[in-house]
Amino acid sequence: MTTVTDTPKRSNAIRITPRTAIVLTIASIAGLAMFLWPLFASPSPESAAHSGDAPLIFAVTLPFVVAVVLAELTSGGLDSKALAMLGVLSAINAALRPLGAGTAGIETVFFMLVLAGRVFGPGFGFVLGCTSLFASALLTAGVGPWLPFQMLASAWVGLGAGLLPRRVRGRREIVMLACYGVFAAYAFGFLMNMWFWPFLADSESMVGPAFVPGDGILDNLHRFFVFTILTSTFGWDTGRAITNCVAIALVGPAVLAALRRASRKAAFEAPIVFEPARADDGPTQVGTATTAKQTKLAP
Repeated sequence: MTTVTDTPKRSNAIRITPRTAIVLTIASIAGLAMFLWPLFASPSPESAAHSGDAPLIFAVTLPFVVAVVLAELTSGGLDSKALAMLGVLSAINAALRPLGAGTAGIETVFFMLVLAGRVFGPGFGFVLGCTSLFASALLTAGVGPWLPFQMLASAWVGLGAGLLPRRVRGRREIVMLACYGVFAAYAFGFLMNMWFWPFLADSESMVGPAFVPGDGILDNLHRFFVFTILTSTFGWDTGRAITNCVAIALVGPAVLAALRRASRKAAFEAPIVFEPARADDGPTQVGTATTAKQTKLAP
């Protein structure tokens, strides 16, 4: 008996083809522009940040996410198994998020996003970040003008996890993922502060330096860093970073093992090989489809 054991170390549930890479790049550039455009223009402060342009941003964001899925569906890169995995993990993340409820920065949704992006690849991590935050917002009635920005920022967290070096394994992998979880926590807080800070200039609840319309980019960025440190760095962002680090360190090895076992069973990247029918297979059997991961018995 001989077996074929050509199993990849990491199975990309959504393979990054040149077309997918272009779509992800365009979506990321457009998303970054959504966060940073006030630095290059002079917005008019409103009572609710982005209340006017958020529907347009939402309408622009979702087609990019759907385009990633449809591009892979049409090319055979995302099959029913990957869609099922995406649905399960999105539901898990949506159920995990209310456990922390954001109290003192405790966010229980990001560690699973980092681990799933690590196992299933950057494309899957990007889509999972969007669907997880969208599903959790529906579950917790958290739909608002901030949701498109949360979806994009979370998508980048999953994308970055999938782009981490593949060869790192064992304890070093857990340390790497924990450090990335800390970085992602602060980066997420930075981006989510940027989406509303320029619109608080005339607000009575303003804490720290205010945005100055028409001022230089570097000057406004300096004020923004001071604002972030005073309002969120030592509170929400640090709590999120500690949660990510502790969760990845404690349950990371077990979750990674479970996800990789599911990935091997699903065989996302196993090529399909059609074997010609033999004479004793019967008149109605045209051929047999098998995968490179299945066991073949020698005659």
